[in-house]
Amino acid sequence: MPAPDPQPASIPLPASTARIGGLVLAAGAGSRYGMPKALVHDAAGRSWLQNAVDVLVAAGCSPVIVVLGASGAHAAALLNAGDNDPASTNGASAPSPGASSARQHSAARPTASVLVVHATDWAEGLSASLRAGLRCALEQPDLVAVAVIPVDVPDLNTATVARLIGLSDAGTLRQARFSGRPGHPVVIGRAHWVPLLDTLAGDTGARPYLREHDVEAVECGDLGTGADVDRPD
Repeated sequence: MPAPDPQPASIPLPASTARIGGLVLAAGAGSRYGMPKALVHDAAGRSWLQNAVDVLVAAGCSPVIVVLGASGAHAAALLNAGDNDPASTNGASAPSPGASSARQHSAARPTASVLVVHATDWAEGLSASLRAGLRCALEQPDLVAVAVIPVDVPDLNTATVARLIGLSDAGTLRQARFSGRPGHPVVIGRAHWVPLLDTLAGDTGARPYLREHDVEAVECGDLGTGADVDRPD
């Protein structure tokens, strides 16, 4: 007699059905750059912030959580305007402290929810931004992982993000490498969020946690430089 079919409850969901979110860290004052990097535009007039969101969305991340802090009202206005008028900030306001707001991309972009959160303690450093973003992620019950990027990696492209988020699950801990150099995205599975939150302090972000855990390195040097930009050219 043939063995009975397994019960549906015993069949794991394919990795392709898992929801992977994006997390853009854009709260800093950009002291070395001379202005908050969330407000920086490239030579074509496109904001780094909008580019970061669009790259994550195009790779399949949803929702995309954007953490703002310094000049949060101006940065939120850039997102609300969708870069149609980079100089215009009229009519937009920063999200209230500790709260989040959601919007949908226009029809010209792949549809995804964008959640904006304000890190009231952004001056503490990178850890404050990551903490605010992970707390927002924890409020999304169907997310299994997030792809984390800072706003200052304008070279980042969709192919790099797609390579990193493939086959991710709640236990994933994965980091891009560019010719062996650690970079972004960093994909952090849900099982790591609370333990990571317990370690966050100062301007070190996730680096101490990543050093102490088995991180899967994924080489992406064939897709870009992964360079972050600390100062204007």
